Amino acid sequence: MKKDLTIVLAPDSFKESMTAKQTCEAMERGIKKVCNKIKCIQVPMADGGEGTMQALIDATKGRIYSAKVVGPLGKEVEAQYGILGDGETGILEMASASGIHLVPVDKRNPLITTTFGTGQLIKACLDKGVKKLFIGIGGSATNDGGAGMIQALGGKLLDKSGKEIGFGGGELGKLTKIDLSGLDIRLKDVLINAACDVSNPLCGEEGAAKVFGRQKGADNEAIKILDNNLYHYASIISKQLGKDVLEVPGAGAAGGLGAGLMAFLNANLKKGIDLVIEYSGLEEKVREADMVWTGEGSIDFQTQYGKVPIGVAAISKKYGKTVIAIAGRVGEGIDILYERGIDAVFGIMKEITTLEEALVKGEENLERASENIIRLINLL
Repeated sequence: MKKDLTIVLAPDSFKESMTAKQTCEAMERGIKKVCNKIKCIQVPMADGGEGTMQALIDATKGRIYSAKVVGPLGKEVEAQYGILGDGETGILEMASASGIHLVPVDKRNPLITTTFGTGQLIKACLDKGVKKLFIGIGGSATNDGGAGMIQALGGKLLDKSGKEIGFGGGELGKLTKIDLSGLDIRLKDVLINAACDVSNPLCGEEGAAKVFGRQKGADNEAIKILDNNLYHYASIISKQLGKDVLEVPGAGAAGGLGAGLMAFLNANLKKGIDLVIEYSGLEEKVREADMVWTGEGSIDFQTQYGKVPIGVAAISKKYGKTVIAIAGRVGEGIDILYERGIDAVFGIMKEITTLEEALVKGEENLERASENIIRLINLL
């Protein structure tokens, strides 16, 4: 084994056990136990969902801020946003301000929940002077098409009397005029990318209301109202802004926030893992490495569908790098992963145990597994 080996460590978090950063650190500790001269480049990863902001902040040495914003039910909540290490890229997860976890089960009602707080987080990033924005759009409590978001940024959504419509997807049917003359002027100079890993259109059988409405608290009647209102909303957007968002894949993400981001802010909807790879600078680091390690809490046949290990493997194979994947659980159907760029898969468990104990001992087990992998490589 080369003593000056360079290994890129690019894992996802091990959910409920380790953040992506902690995963990197445990891998490196195990590697350095065998050979302290091996260079490890830590690039914490995520797939665009929960944990993406933390992973990119860690990867770029950025900073997380807190802000008090309007929550999905109109009451104040404390949310987070970040500025990446370049000082000019803002990052936020809409769920932090408008997420379903912020609404008790018995109060979930997408007819009234709003994305206003998400707009306030965008404004907070603008106040930091950002030139680019990364927005994760999963886990919403809302079905307002991003209406609240644009209202928070200075846009006006008016009814036939010229009054601002209220919060929630139940109000969209009243919309007659969109006035963007008061929209925050700084948005014109900001490139906005949204991490979107669903391809649902805005309306219809596969749309925001019919697919996701029930889990947000909508009954059959509410789902019908929400879907009809989103049709109306899309029609007004098309007529007044000249943008057709009705059938765009991903428009239905986060209760139609995908549509709102495209219509009002000219955002690009992209796969989360692709954006994380871009913003973390992974490709440049992989190019200079000898080997790449990745991983996630559970690896099985589903990993091929846009998960971190497959995204990392795709970049690594562009440069002919060996890819090792490590997981807390190795499930069924992993043979397909060997066809997608992963060269070897290792589990970290040393004995049969409870899930609770496995989660607690995640770092210890990962460190030991990493040490053993390097010892094996050392023999080759």
